[in-house]
Amino acid sequence: MTNMIRAEIITIGDEILFGQITDTNTQWIGTELTNIGIRPVRKSSVGDQADAILQILNEAHQRADVIIITGGLGPTKDDITKKTLCTYFGVGMVRNETALALVTSFFEKRGRAMTDLNRAQADLPANAVYIQNDWGTAPGMWFEHEGRVYISLPGVPFEMKHLMSNRFLPKLTEHFQTPIIKHKMIRTVGIGESFLAERIEAWEDALPDHIKLAYLPSFGGVKLRLTATGDDNDLLDWELAEQVQKVMPLIEKSVFGFDNDELEDVVGTLLKERNLTLGVAESCTGGYVSAQITKVPGASAYFWGSIVSYSNAVKVTQLGVQPETLDQYGAVSEETIRQMAEGARKALGTNVGIATSGIAGPDGGTPDKPVGTIWIACATDQRTVTRLLKLGQYRDQNIQLTTTYLLNMLREELLNI
Repeated sequence: MTNMIRAEIITIGDEILFGQITDTNTQWIGTELTNIGIRPVRKSSVGDQADAILQILNEAHQRADVIIITGGLGPTKDDITKKTLCTYFGVGMVRNETALALVTSFFEKRGRAMTDLNRAQADLPANAVYIQNDWGTAPGMWFEHEGRVYISLPGVPFEMKHLMSNRFLPKLTEHFQTPIIKHKMIRTVGIGESFLAERIEAWEDALPDHIKLAYLPSFGGVKLRLTATGDDNDLLDWELAEQVQKVMPLIEKSVFGFDNDELEDVVGTLLKERNLTLGVAESCTGGYVSAQITKVPGASAYFWGSIVSYSNAVKVTQLGVQPETLDQYGAVSEETIRQMAEGARKALGTNVGIATSGIAGPDGGTPDKPVGTIWIACATDQRTVTRLLKLGQYRDQNIQLTTTYLLNMLREELLNI
């Protein structure tokens, strides 16, 4: 099999370390490198200090075949990437006439005056191969040094993505003979990572050496990522499909989709396939369930509306919850959540009604009903099902987990219709 090409991604800028901006570049670059058969082995962030940048470059040289740098290419004094690269490679700075022409044209088209700082954008390390940036003035640069490839990119995400997609990724595939890396994601819900691992242990132990499994936990579920490496694209696809077929009997009840499927997408598809409509009643989730459902384009085909019934008065007047039910059992109870789901279905005129009611926190709990006590329900013309959730102390986490468990309850009910 072709040797694996390793890559390291380095982001430069104090603003990343200070948390003033979110680094989305490394995630995107990592995905794109994997798609062309280059494996990211490390990502690092470093501030605008020359010594720190030089240190991380020296370390990356020992670990990776490709070192990709983003950031620090602007015209101001705090942007020191080019100067630091000159120091690292032991070269001087030279003005690139092609880059200067592009910068000049960029400003002329916008009717703006050029400054010396702007012209300095065309100054590059002497050993750099200039790569034109069509969407900005910061240059792209390609270096080959001691058997390694170094790529320097602007930090602005849309400029970086354009340069990588149109210039550097094709150049990397020409430069390296890379293996093929294929991923297959199995999306599970309602099962913990350790329980899942125990259930599939024998299957995992029997995986061939060139297929690796990773567990990626998320709210309410776990993604199982199979990664296969080889030289034959069709064979890898077949092998991944074979492994999915082998593991599915062990976990089928917990699997809601594959690859990029999201729970709300799967639920929407099931509703459309069955020509059913959905109404929602929310208390503790405050509209989050409805927001997730309506993230899906075309949700208006099946989602008719939501009643956010934070107060008991709204539960009674809008959802038809009986006052004596609230008096006897309280808002957070199986009796109330059943009437909420059935009331949402009736009030909104839908085939299906779902509901949430609970104590999301951080306050409001009692000894009998502590924070994290939440009821969910799903009502159809066939039956109403309820479930008690016993979650944790954190409000945002409780809201997200409740939404996941409720959408999965809805999915399971729809499969039975």
